[in-house]
Amino acid sequence: MTDLLKVIDEMPLAVYERLKNAAETGKWEDGSVLSEEQRDSTLQVVMLFQQRRLQQQEHFTIGSDGKVIELSKAELKKRFRGDNIAQFKEDEL
Repeated sequence: MTDLLKVIDEMPLAVYERLKNAAETGKWEDGSVLSEEQRDSTLQVVMLFQQRRLQQQEHFTIGSDGKVIELSKAELKKRFRGDNIAQFKEDEL
């Protein structure tokens, strides 16, 4: 396990993104399908990376303490309340 943690600690963010995409879609970048074993292993690496390297508080992710963070819709709405993506005046619409 220590070797895996060292790999996670040194893994570039771009590699994490590719692994995350593979775990989500079930396919590698070239379109080949992950085996069940590959998907399980890839998901474990993604979760370890999230826990050790990312400080996320998204709807569903792994926190730095290794626990699953799952926010309710009400919590998500509260976080994003008041955040405007774009503002327009009435005559600009």
